[in-house]
Amino acid sequence: MPPDVEALAEQVFAALADPSRRAILAALASGGPATATDLAGRLPITRQAIAKHLALLSEAGLVTAEPGERRRVRYRPRSAPMQVAQQFLAALARDWDSPLNALKDHLDRDAGEAGIPSAESEVMAERERRTA
Repeated sequence: MPPDVEALAEQVFAALADPSRRAILAALASGGPATATDLAGRLPITRQAIAKHLALLSEAGLVTAEPGERRRVRYRPRSAPMQVAQQFLAALARDWDSPLNALKDHLDRDAGEAGIPSAESEVMAERERRTA
């Protein structure tokens, strides 16, 4: 991953590590743009804490602050940084899947040669017993 993408992914994961920030993002995603006061009415978090969390989410690019009426700032979620995190996780999963599948195939092959049924054949046999 290029250094700038790596830095963005690091910021996103650091922001998402906190359950309060995840709750704020979920509230914005489901309820649309909102102010810190609006979010404090929906979540069990003080307005001051929400404002601090929103600042961190904004630094990570996960929310955008939009000026509203009477000096109120509304926050809107942004998906682009989340897509960077998804791409990172997808690449990581691909890197893990290949060696894990090779290990599974190797173990199944060794088990078959030793006369031990594989996990897949046991699952299929169990399904046949249930449907019979």
